[in-house]
Amino acid sequence: MDRFNFSVFQQFWTIAKSYWGGDEKWQARGLLLGVVLFLLAYTGLSVLLNNKRGVLISALSAQDEPRFWQTVIIFIGVLVIYAPLLAGYTYLRDRLSLQWRRWLTHRFVERYFANRSYYNLQVFGTDIDNPDQRIAEDVRSFTQESLTFLLVLVESVLSVIAFSSVLWGISRPLVFFLVLYAVVGTVVTTFVFGKPLVRLNFEQLKKEANFRFSLVRIRENAESIAFYRGEERESNQVYDRFQAVFDNVKRLLVWELNLNILTNAYEFIPFILPALVVAPAIFAGEMEVGKVSEAQGAFVRVFFSLNVVVARFQALTTFGAGINRLYTFAAFLEEVEAQTDSGVEQPKIQTVTDDRLAVEHLTLQTPNYQRTLVDDLSIELPAGTGLLVMGASGCGKSSLLRAIAGLWNSGKGTIVRPEPEEMLFLPQRPYMVLGTLRDQLLYPNTDRSVTDEQLKQVLEQVNLAEIDDRFDGFDTEQDWADVLSLGEQQRLSFARLLLNKPKYAILDEATSALDLDNEEKLYQHLKALQGNSGDEPGTTFLSVGHRATLANYHQSVLRLGVDRSWKIEDTAIEQGKELSELS
Repeated sequence: MDRFNFSVFQQFWTIAKSYWGGDEKWQARGLLLGVVLFLLAYTGLSVLLNNKRGVLISALSAQDEPRFWQTVIIFIGVLVIYAPLLAGYTYLRDRLSLQWRRWLTHRFVERYFANRSYYNLQVFGTDIDNPDQRIAEDVRSFTQESLTFLLVLVESVLSVIAFSSVLWGISRPLVFFLVLYAVVGTVVTTFVFGKPLVRLNFEQLKKEANFRFSLVRIRENAESIAFYRGEERESNQVYDRFQAVFDNVKRLLVWELNLNILTNAYEFIPFILPALVVAPAIFAGEMEVGKVSEAQGAFVRVFFSLNVVVARFQALTTFGAGINRLYTFAAFLEEVEAQTDSGVEQPKIQTVTDDRLAVEHLTLQTPNYQRTLVDDLSIELPAGTGLLVMGASGCGKSSLLRAIAGLWNSGKGTIVRPEPEEMLFLPQRPYMVLGTLRDQLLYPNTDRSVTDEQLKQVLEQVNLAEIDDRFDGFDTEQDWADVLSLGEQQRLSFARLLLNKPKYAILDEATSALDLDNEEKLYQHLKALQGNSGDEPGTTFLSVGHRATLANYHQSVLRLGVDRSWKIEDTAIEQGKELSELS
């Protein structure tokens, strides 16, 4: 953001309008109306208290005891009303903020997962950093700060209306001076401090998020860093990212220092000016002493109400930076949705749903269309068989699986595949969900009803018979990606396959961390699924791998070349090649 201008209000309204005009608009507007009514009552009581404070001083000055005690009783009565009124106002405000945050969080999460935007965010290398922070912290800040500033603005308007009438009755020149003073202060502060403070606050949010991400990344990759003895490099990177935070804060503090000097001097005058204006009338006996207090109280309330931008300028610039981060994130999600709906410009791979798996004249490219991986590939995988995809690194083996899964659609040709519910993908590094051991085994169908005996049986099949005892049963929650080795995770992933028994299984080097004996055992169980349903074909599977021994468990091999070429071989030919190489 280069300028602090009205674009921030346009960005704010783009995000906010969906809630206030959406499916929960009446609940939202009802809560807001309640908050405003409480605020209106609070302002009325403030005017009354300001008046009675002046009366109290006048009564003391005139030694008017009956008038003094009458005012004290009014003060106590107002206090009885004021305490629950302020508590109710705070509750309704926070409840509205919470409701808004829940709705907006659900909306962002829904759009984040729709059309696999969370995946496209990584694949296309956008400038949207730390989406987790934007959904968690920026949404929270947006809803809370929006209501805070909105209610401050409403309160300021009510205070200006209420206290200006009081001030007008005491001294009209004070009112004119006050308006001019507040307008000049707001304009000067906005134009002098707006641009640098917005830019520095935007950078601060980004640098703080990057610093946190570097620490999280170390926690998630602790073992790999330890193996490489990379402590020095990683600690230097953390220091560098914190230094960026530190340097930005230093620059921010200098601008805040200058802003505070201006605002402190600017806000001092209202405390002395009313007394200077009213003093001649007091000395002439034309006005009670209490009018000084009443005029000063009204003047200060009107001044700070008109001066709301200057008084909260630092908070406004931080808020503006947060709005920009949330707006750019929302714009990216909308762009992904629009591209999905329009479909056009670049050629796309067509997907046809059928009860078979095949690719027809498929030319596969990287998402940015800068490289072609496979050219004019046509192959069909007969039901109940296995196909092994082999080739040199970088030839497009895993990319082919991404295309079959629908993650990549850049290129041309047709992919024929069954319904997604009939397919199960096993990546090289299995995804360990947050949950129990039972959840790990049943994922992604965690709502299935499976007995402990069935789970134990499957664990024995994948050579993890003791794992449930090691972690005190199937309902224990752990950080499974941390407590299980990669080999154990791959075997657990195979257990999911044996439990779900999908019609089609896609394995991307799913046994790369296992020894040959475990690999053979798992694939034998997988081959057993091919003929476990009587006349109906069992699980049809497609594997990606480098080991020649994998050919023993598949009926055919698809060999991809780095020159975009491809050929299909029978596994008997592949095994013959292996024997000739050994001899």
